[in-house]
Amino acid sequence: MRSYNPKTIEKKWQERWEREGAFEPEWDSPKPKKYILSMFPYPSGAIHMGHVRNYCIGDALARYYRMRSFNVLHPIGFDAFGMPAENAAIKHNTHPKSWTYANMEAMRKEFATLGLSFSRGQDLATCDPTYTKWEQKFFIEMWEKGLIYRKKALLNWCPNDQTVLANEQVIDGKCWRCDTQVVQKEMEQYYIKITHYADELLADLASLEGKWSPQVLVMQRNWIGKSHGLQCRFPLESSAAKRSGIESLEIFTTRADTIFGVTYCAVAPEHPLVKALFDSLSREHQESITAMQNTGARERATAPKQGVDLGVQVLHPLTNELLPVWVANFVLMDYGSGAVMSVPAHDERDFEFASLYHLPIKQALESSEPLPCTSEGAVLDSGAFHGLSGDYAREAIIKHCESHGLGEGVVNYRLRDWGVSRQRYWGAPIPIVHCEDCGALPERLENLPITLPEDVSITGEGNPLEKHPTFTKALCPKCGKPARRESDTMDTFMESSWYFLRYATNSTKWEKCALDSSDVGYWLQVDEYIGGIEHAILHLLYARFFTKVLRDLGYHGFNEPFAHLLTQGMVLKDGAKMAKSKGNVINPSDILQAYGADTARLFMLFAAPPIKELEWNDNGVEGANRFIRRLYERAQNAYVSKEIPAIDTNMLDSVQKTARKKIYEALQKSQEVFTKRQNNYNFNTLIAACMEAFNALHALESEEKGSRDSDGNSDRIKINADIWTEGYYILLSILEPIIPHVCWELSEELFALENLREIALDSSALADSEKTYAITINGKKRAEIALPSTMGKDEIIAQAKLAAQKWLADVTIKKEIFVPDKLVNFVVG
Repeated sequence: MRSYNPKTIEKKWQERWEREGAFEPEWDSPKPKKYILSMFPYPSGAIHMGHVRNYCIGDALARYYRMRSFNVLHPIGFDAFGMPAENAAIKHNTHPKSWTYANMEAMRKEFATLGLSFSRGQDLATCDPTYTKWEQKFFIEMWEKGLIYRKKALLNWCPNDQTVLANEQVIDGKCWRCDTQVVQKEMEQYYIKITHYADELLADLASLEGKWSPQVLVMQRNWIGKSHGLQCRFPLESSAAKRSGIESLEIFTTRADTIFGVTYCAVAPEHPLVKALFDSLSREHQESITAMQNTGARERATAPKQGVDLGVQVLHPLTNELLPVWVANFVLMDYGSGAVMSVPAHDERDFEFASLYHLPIKQALESSEPLPCTSEGAVLDSGAFHGLSGDYAREAIIKHCESHGLGEGVVNYRLRDWGVSRQRYWGAPIPIVHCEDCGALPERLENLPITLPEDVSITGEGNPLEKHPTFTKALCPKCGKPARRESDTMDTFMESSWYFLRYATNSTKWEKCALDSSDVGYWLQVDEYIGGIEHAILHLLYARFFTKVLRDLGYHGFNEPFAHLLTQGMVLKDGAKMAKSKGNVINPSDILQAYGADTARLFMLFAAPPIKELEWNDNGVEGANRFIRRLYERAQNAYVSKEIPAIDTNMLDSVQKTARKKIYEALQKSQEVFTKRQNNYNFNTLIAACMEAFNALHALESEEKGSRDSDGNSDRIKINADIWTEGYYILLSILEPIIPHVCWELSEELFALENLREIALDSSALADSEKTYAITINGKKRAEIALPSTMGKDEIIAQAKLAAQKWLADVTIKKEIFVPDKLVNFVVG
């Protein structure tokens, strides 16, 4: 019996693929293309099982299309800037650059060990100077186009990492990386006007229906959060206006029909009115407000309601009632104006807050439901608007406010402009120079890239670039006087927002241009983009935005970057996501050492459909390895041939026909799984079909043994060998995208690799030679018969009568019901 040695086989083919450049795309090719892309990793130094799953899915697709003569771009690289490198530098007393590049090299070797068919020529790292050069050019072009600006803002600040954090990076009020309590700090920041593209980002989601997960599309729409409503002014009473210097609160509401139910106004803890009155508040109230300010937006959304009475009032614009103003933790400064009109009778959040602080509750809409009632109804106690409801009421109230100078109908968005500056070392330097006379100006293009100095000390205290003796020294691009170079670096989402475009340009051109329009025009869109659901909002939104900006800057002509999106499920162990803290991590290197890459790949694609969570199962890994060993060992039943054997199907018995049918069913399933995109590439069903086919082939061994024992039928043995050979010719082709090493090894041995191509489906092998019919009498099943599929209706009914004759002997048949391929029913009396 042949012995399967994965280490020898896999090393052989990995070296050969590398030597021959087997997976490089063709440039200027007339072939149809496929651009298969898995989200690139952060160079942490070791891949985890989530990586393995992600990349095995993409690799299966890339290999499938290569065998079908597509020109395939399947690149990989590294999202290489970011705070983890600085943290590692502190922990390991090393430099972020050396740590990052060493990790990238280690991970490249792991990719090769898995047999992943990545293009090596298109490999990139976002920390490379050439990548930084073009990214800085984009920044300057956006600055000059008015898409980037600088302003002061209260930001989430991590005192430990000494950097600004996005709202999504604040977890339970703490830094997502170091668990330090986050505080609010006012700082100058750079912002990109992503809101300028809000409508287009929202509208173009319609083109992705049926191509992206509905869940992701909903998340994107909610994040953009377009809403129509009324923006109106609630004037501060005179003494409050005088004390604060603020004349009114700007309020936005989508429910203008409830305006007559307002009983108080609420402002965000960061609102200018709060800042103006802060010193006049009690220490207790100041402490409460500060605590709210230092709580992230995500935590505020689910935290118990908390508020502080500011001690001032505003006038209701339609009733002139005086209403109290409260600071409330549920109001966010980055939505609308940071102030809301509160209608506790018709809003659950407002109701909960009013109930907590014993504030008035005034019903403004007709309803038989208990309060708070959030459904629509006719407006109550509202003068000229009384009795109107829904859109009619809202439109009438908005028009009234507009005609009386009280407010206007507006469109609002949840989406805020993208803050892109970070106070850290390991990032792409922002190419802005500050001159005392000329202000903030972009660096001259000929001076790009602005690169990081390597002689820095990473201590975790502040931004090393600020303290560097020469980095911040620059000359004003306009007047030539000494000036200060910007020390902030870019948010790493900047790098991951255009890397897929960079891949689509031949790497031989990377020094000369950011993107080559001809190359990009051929390769884009990305045909399949694969990654975790955790990137469903920010990364995908920023990548879509960047694609549109670069289109408008003249780099290409595409509106959307990713034609299809597959969000793969997490890999779990003992019901939980793998994590060192939980002690449930399975290291890919251990599995590769024990079983080989093909076993790891087979298990990952067989254990669960790609979009579902995958529960790690040691027995499942053993089973995958056992199947590959059997596949390898029984290859001796096939013979050497460059073509599929010609088989006389008239000579086949039922076992042989079943074996061929199962083989071609597996081929049919392969075509369905890879080409019917709406099925989300359920490789598990394909692998199951291949296992069934292999078992059907294995059944030939038992038949052959019986044939020898009885009459030594040599014809039967020859046909069996033909079927084994046909089966392996097809199965190895089907399985190559999943377990490539063993498939290439056996295909070379048996078929000179001629089978690793598209194979035509023999539909005749799928046809059943017999049909099974149930025989029922008055609907009750009495018998079952198998008849040739060529038999006609009258013959079938006659055979059914013979089979059921003991039930028909003493009765009269009143009606014969024939259902093709299923049953014959006799109605008797």
